[in-house]
Amino acid sequence: MTDSDSLSERPFQISIPDSSIELLQKKLALATFPDELELESDEKRRMYGAPLGDIKRLVERWKTGFDWRKAEKKLNEDLSPMFVRGIEVEGFGVMDVHYVHRKSEREVDAKGRKAVPLLFVHGWPGSVIEVRKILPLLTNPEKEDELSFHVVAPSLPGFGFSEAPRKKGFNLTQYAEVFNKLMLSLGYNEYVTQGGDWGFYITRRMAQLYGHKHVKAWHTNYPGPGAIEPAFGAQPLHYLRHMVTPYTTREKTALERSKWFTTQGMGYNIQQSTQPQTLGYSLSDSPVGLLAWVYEKLVNWTDGYKWNDDEVLEWVSVYWFSRPGPAASLRIYYEVTQANQRVVPFREKPTIPMGWSRFPMELRSFPRTWTQNVGDLVFDSEHPSGGHFAAHEEAERLVDDLQKMFSTVL
Repeated sequence: MTDSDSLSERPFQISIPDSSIELLQKKLALATFPDELELESDEKRRMYGAPLGDIKRLVERWKTGFDWRKAEKKLNEDLSPMFVRGIEVEGFGVMDVHYVHRKSEREVDAKGRKAVPLLFVHGWPGSVIEVRKILPLLTNPEKEDELSFHVVAPSLPGFGFSEAPRKKGFNLTQYAEVFNKLMLSLGYNEYVTQGGDWGFYITRRMAQLYGHKHVKAWHTNYPGPGAIEPAFGAQPLHYLRHMVTPYTTREKTALERSKWFTTQGMGYNIQQSTQPQTLGYSLSDSPVGLLAWVYEKLVNWTDGYKWNDDEVLEWVSVYWFSRPGPAASLRIYYEVTQANQRVVPFREKPTIPMGWSRFPMELRSFPRTWTQNVGDLVFDSEHPSGGHFAAHEEAERLVDDLQKMFSTVL
């Protein structure tokens, strides 16, 4: 393949080799399970991590009932069309990036508005399949007068079916560079973004670097990590407004949820931010270890979402069968932490319009007065249910917010 060929768009279909599926089955057959304390409820067992009964049930289903070929076929249908393209990244060379690119079924809606290019960015332990439920709603809205979108949903470098960086230092700036170049290569000189989890961090960085010129507005369901409580010395007027604005009942509940996550749910984050390679050996060699590591988050981070076993196994299989392997997905934590990019001082916040969808069981969510320090907050919508995986748990509500916000600001 020539250099020019590697930079061109190539059609892509998920097609895992039979040998990889056979190896998975051999590893599952040799699984050794840990013991577990005698506790009277799943709730108490979950305080220690993924319950043994759940993992044994899921492993048995993975071995004898889950049909990857059936899941693979459905993914190829639901995420079509998919492509791979080489993107030149400064200091890192050309990297293959996998993405979904589905154009709107109508260029103009009943109000005469053109379809809007939208970049959707997933996080961990999600993947590109998080766009699955919102994709048809965004590209083919039910009503003729609803805003429609051209959707681009990439696999982050190091995740899914994208290539992984091979040198250290690949942080938010590089992820932002990759995705901006991807959008430009597709002919979208101006576009909007949506992201949660790492998608929040990456799209915030894109809003900083490419705001106004390319990124016209950004939306997130996870602004908590960037929310800073106003301080009198730095923001006297905002601080006074903050002090005379009482927290709502939902904001108080969100603070409690955030406290739980910080004290009871952050262990994985510290490990992945400090010694990701060590953990990577376990996740790359043991499908049961990978399953337990991801399953715990899928349950704890959602709002009572009823995961069926095949749904869980599909999410985990995308990591197991990923192009670079599951260990590569951990390194973003280390690189971003080393670059000190997690929190942005309010003076450096993006100045393009920002939207926020609030879901009550999000992991880190803070009052509006704090969140105004993340960006130019022009849209704020509260919902009665939903957790960390908004696009998967509350697809219709998230899409409705995107239509409302971008209809207003563009």
